[in-house]
Amino acid sequence: MLELLSEHACFGGVQRFYRHASTAIGLPMRFSAFIPAVPGGQKLPALFYLAGLTCTEETFATKAGAQRVAAREGLILIGPDTSPRGANIAGETDEWDFGAGAGFYLDATEAPWSKHYRMFSYLLELHALVVAELPVNPAKVGIFGHSMGGHGALVTALKRPDLFRSVSAFAPIAAPTRCPWGEKAFSGYLGADRDSWKEYDASELMLTMEAPFPGGILIDQGLADKFLEQQLYPQAFEAACVKARQPLELRRHAGYDHGYYFISTFMEDHLRFHRVQLG
Repeated sequence: MLELLSEHACFGGVQRFYRHASTAIGLPMRFSAFIPAVPGGQKLPALFYLAGLTCTEETFATKAGAQRVAAREGLILIGPDTSPRGANIAGETDEWDFGAGAGFYLDATEAPWSKHYRMFSYLLELHALVVAELPVNPAKVGIFGHSMGGHGALVTALKRPDLFRSVSAFAPIAAPTRCPWGEKAFSGYLGADRDSWKEYDASELMLTMEAPFPGGILIDQGLADKFLEQQLYPQAFEAACVKARQPLELRRHAGYDHGYYFISTFMEDHLRFHRVQLG
C-alpha cells in the first residue's frame, strides 16, 4: 500500500512523494512520481529515472526540469531512492560512494549488505507496484538514469527488457568492473569473485547479447566531466554495442560536466526519445 507523503500541483499534473513497505528491501522505501493530467481512465507510458551517488528520491524531481516536457508528452516519471535507508549497518553512512545513497542498483550477496541492499530486486518490485497503483501502461515502461543511476538503468534494461522497453543514460558508469567506484562497491556488495561482477556491468552484459534494443540506446556524455577518464568508460560500452550490433547514439558534448546543469540541458531529448520508443 502506498502512503502519500506530499503532493504538489505541477504543469497541470501532480508531483507526488510516496512511502511504502518494501518486501525486497525489508524496510520502508520512498519514491517520487510525476503524474500528468490523465484523460478519463487512460493509462500512460512511464519512465523510471535512477539517480546517482548521494542522491535521494527528491533529486530528479527538484533538479532535472523534466515535468514540463513529461506533461506535454504524457509521461509518468518515477524516481526511486538510491539505496535502503535505516538498515543500521555499521559504517553504512561513513563514505559517500558506498553504503547509504550508493546502492548501485544491484542485489548484494555479501553480509551484512545482503539482507537489505537488494536494489535490483527492488526496482522490479517497484515496477509491479506502480503498474498496480498508478495509471501506468505496463507495456510502455522505459528506464534512464545518471552516473551510478545510468549504470543501473543500462543493467536493469539489459537484464529485464521484457519490463523496460526503452533505455537511455546521462554519463553512466558504463564499465564498473574497470573503475574505482565499481571496484569498491562490487567488492563490498558482491565479494572477491570478479566474474560475478559482470552480472552488473552493462559493457560485459552487452557482449553476451545481440541487439537487445533494436530501436536504439541514447547516451549523453559531457567532455568536461571530471569523472570521465577514470570512472565512466563510455567507450567500453560503445565498443560492446558495436560487437552486439546494438544501435547506440553516444553524444559527446564539449564544455558540459557531470551535474544537473548538463542533465537538464538534454532532458527534453531523452524524454522525447523514450516517447518515440514506447509509442
